[in-house]
Amino acid sequence: MKEWTAPELLALANAHWNSSLLQAGVELGLFTSLARSPMTGLELAGLLHCDPRALAMLLAALAACGLLRIEEPAPGLPGAGQEALSDKPVSVVDGLGSTFVAVPAAARYLSANSPDYLGFIIKHHHFLQPSWHRLGEAVRAGAPIHAPAASRGEEEREAFLMGMFNIAVQQAQTVAAALDLSGSSRLLDLGGGPGTYAVYFCRAYPQLRATIFDRPTTAPYAESIVRRFELEGRVDFRGGDFLQDDLPTGYDVVWLSQILHGLPPEDAAAVVRSAVATLAPGGIIAIQEFMLDDSLDGPLFSTQFCLNMLLGTDGGQAYTRSEIAHMLRRAGVAGLCWPEASLPPGCVLVCGTVS
Repeated sequence: MKEWTAPELLALANAHWNSSLLQAGVELGLFTSLARSPMTGLELAGLLHCDPRALAMLLAALAACGLLRIEEPAPGLPGAGQEALSDKPVSVVDGLGSTFVAVPAAARYLSANSPDYLGFIIKHHHFLQPSWHRLGEAVRAGAPIHAPAASRGEEEREAFLMGMFNIAVQQAQTVAAALDLSGSSRLLDLGGGPGTYAVYFCRAYPQLRATIFDRPTTAPYAESIVRRFELEGRVDFRGGDFLQDDLPTGYDVVWLSQILHGLPPEDAAAVVRSAVATLAPGGIIAIQEFMLDDSLDGPLFSTQFCLNMLLGTDGGQAYTRSEIAHMLRRAGVAGLCWPEASLPPGCVLVCGTVS
C-alpha cells in the first residue's frame, strides 16, 4: 500500500491544472499554429484572437511543462534558468516578444493538421471536466451530472466520436492480432461509433466484411473513417438503436467495444443477448471493456471510469470480469477465453462461441 506524503497529496489535488493547460492549448489551436511555423507571443495573440497578457501566461506554463520551447528569447531577456542582469525587472508579459516552437511530440499529436492528432479525445475530456468538478454532488445524489451523449451539441458529439477514434487507433492493430478471425467472413461492429475496429479487423483479415451499427448521427464520422482507409467496398454502416431496434443477423463475429459500461446491468445483459442473436451457429462474440477486478480495488483507471459513468450516464458503470462472464454464459456463450494483449490498464478482452 502506498504511503502518501503531504506534498504528494497536494500535487494530486492540483493535477487537473496540467490537463487544463493541455486542453486550453488544443482548444485555442495554439499547437496547430506553432506546428506550421515558430511565432512570437504577440504574433500568436493576434492570430488566435487572445488577450496578449493572458496568452503570455499560458505560453510560459506550456514551455515550463515541456510542450513548447522558446526558440529565441525576446531581446533583453535572459536565457532559461538565468537571472536578469539589469535593474529592469522581468515580467511574464515580456515573453510576448520571444519566439515559440512546438516540440516534436506536440507538433505530431496536438496539431489538427497531423494524421496522429489526439485533439478530439483531449477536447472530450475538456467537456467532461465540469461534471468531474461536481463528483461529490453526484455521489450524494446517485445521479448523472453530465448530459447524455444523445443530447450533446455537434462540437461535443464530434469530440466524443472522433475521440473514440483517437483512442481506438492506438490499440486496434493489437486487438486484431489478439483475436483469431481467420475463419470468419462477416463481422458486426455493434455500437461501433466511427468504425475504427471494423476497419482494422478488415485490414488484418482480407476475407472479412464488416457492418458498423450505431445511431444515424454517427454515420458521417464512420463513413469518413472508412473512406480514409479506402474500405468502402468492405465496410458499411447501418443506423439504429441497439436497445430498441432489431439487429441484422447472420454474422460470424459480433464485436462490442466499450459500450456495455454506458448501460445499467439489465440493459447491458440485454445487449449481450441481442448481440448473440445476430450470430450464425458457431459464431464468435468478442467484448472489450474497462473491467474491474473482482477484488474491487483496481485497476485504478477502471475505478475512475466507473465514476465517469456515474457522472455521465443513467445507470452505467464499469463491470467486473465475473459480471461480464455471467452475462455471456446466461446468453448461451461457451468456451470463454481472455486473450492476452498489450492494452491500456484495465482494458480487457473476452470472447466465446455460440452453438
